[in-house]
Amino acid sequence: MKKTIWIATSNAHKVEEFQTMLKDCDVKCLKDLDHTIHIIEDGTTFEENALIKARTLFNELHEPVISDDSGLEVDAMDKKPGVYSARFLGEDTSYDIKNQYIIDQVQGKVRTARYVCVIAYIDEDGKEHVYRGECEGLIHDKLEGENGFGYDPIFYYPAFKTTLANVSEEKKNSVSHRGIALEKFLKDWSK
Repeated sequence: MKKTIWIATSNAHKVEEFQTMLKDCDVKCLKDLDHTIHIIEDGTTFEENALIKARTLFNELHEPVISDDSGLEVDAMDKKPGVYSARFLGEDTSYDIKNQYIIDQVQGKVRTARYVCVIAYIDEDGKEHVYRGECEGLIHDKLEGENGFGYDPIFYYPAFKTTLANVSEEKKNSVSHRGIALEKFLKDWSK
């Protein structure tokens, strides 16, 4: 029988990535609840926000849960958008606009950036675990690629010689911030 794991998100893209990477698990998310819970992400770090989400869902279910908080840190922008990546320039602003804004901000500056993902896991006993993954890259000078989501079309990964939006999901997951954090989590989960 598959283990069930709840993920404190309703983001369809994140759920899809987790389902792909946790293929031996029954992955459930906030949309699978019979009621709505509101999670207020008011932390100032990825770790704080991941734990806020996990604690909120754990307190509802009292079952093992994971959550992630992730985002893009651009060095030329003082590591912004950071924990505000999803809300950067407004939650309803399209990523095409957000991506172009970042490209414009790094013109003539250092283009180094990283994706950061922190996964918080609360086990059936309520014990908290935190796993951090980072993926280093550069801000590309244009949008490139149709795969992925969010900032992937401008996140140039030097080893691939292209953006993360220009490779398969499997290839992206092999180096992604979420993939790295998830690999660390899976070592504990499989014990």
